[in-house]
Amino acid sequence: MLRPAGGGIYVVSTGVAAQAALQRRIYGAATDAEIEVRWRGALEAARGARVIVLGVPMDIGAGFTRGAAFGPQAIREALLARPSSPYLDPRVVDVGDVRVVPQLLHDEMTSDAQLAASRAALYDDPDCALPASPLSMTERALRELRRMAPDAATLVLGGDHAVGWPSFAACAEGREARVGILHFDAHTDLLERRLGVKYCFATWAFHANERMGRGGRLQQVGIRISGHDRGHWEQTLDVRQRWADEVTLETVDAVADAIVAELRAAGVEGLYISNDIDGTDPRWASATGTPEPNGLHPDVVLTLIERVGGAFTVWGSDLVEVAPPVGQRADGEPARTLETAARYVEAQLALSL
Repeated sequence: MLRPAGGGIYVVSTGVAAQAALQRRIYGAATDAEIEVRWRGALEAARGARVIVLGVPMDIGAGFTRGAAFGPQAIREALLARPSSPYLDPRVVDVGDVRVVPQLLHDEMTSDAQLAASRAALYDDPDCALPASPLSMTERALRELRRMAPDAATLVLGGDHAVGWPSFAACAEGREARVGILHFDAHTDLLERRLGVKYCFATWAFHANERMGRGGRLQQVGIRISGHDRGHWEQTLDVRQRWADEVTLETVDAVADAIVAELRAAGVEGLYISNDIDGTDPRWASATGTPEPNGLHPDVVLTLIERVGGAFTVWGSDLVEVAPPVGQRADGEPARTLETAARYVEAQLALSL
């Protein structure tokens, strides 16, 4: 189900050299031939990791402008350019990418015939029981990694926000009543289905909220685009929201204190952090599929990650919707978005080290 970091996007010629160059740096391989050996060593090293990093380079679950499939590779390159990054800590193990079939989403939403055909292509066995769709692969891989390293936190690099569902589901399994979510986003992602699709970028938070039994343990920060107001979502789904314009009216410490107090009152012991880059204002992150004005300042996001994450055990997190090709249209992009993303990943990694 997995490939070395950067290898989850299927390439035959174009892009091969860039993938191999990244893999040599991440796994310390002197040659391309050594990559597989070093990567398999990293998989074994995951048993003793404090944080396990997994890339999911897919954007079929997005809804507007695509390009987030290139996020994991670009974020890793940005992290490697930072000499002080905790990404280089030996307790952080990058186990690579989910092997993405870019036309599929989830096995539940895929025909039996297509599953058999994809399994034959992926595993040389149309009748095997392994998943074929990227969201299903992500959950299965993370469950196996959690079995191998039950005390390690996981950090998923997206990809579009659909990956938040399997990442959260694997992280929360067996402890749904004790988990809370800190969710940065411009959008609520609280639809039960979108155009009949159960699992995608716009529905993951609904299913996560249902999985953990509601109870105000989903805390959304930075919302500013929605077909309904805050009252609708809080009253119908028992979530807690702090819209971007509300956050600016308080000090960030006051916002952090309130979130921590509410999560503790709800019985939260462990935290999942879902960080959609479009929760941040486009001045610092416009290389994303749906940038929205009047978003959060990166320092606000970083402070909330540190303060709220530091108050709980962080069981898992993600960083999603970084779409480098989109940023080619603006001066200073996608470098500015990748700098912001790298800062966020560093902060999320540091919580578990």
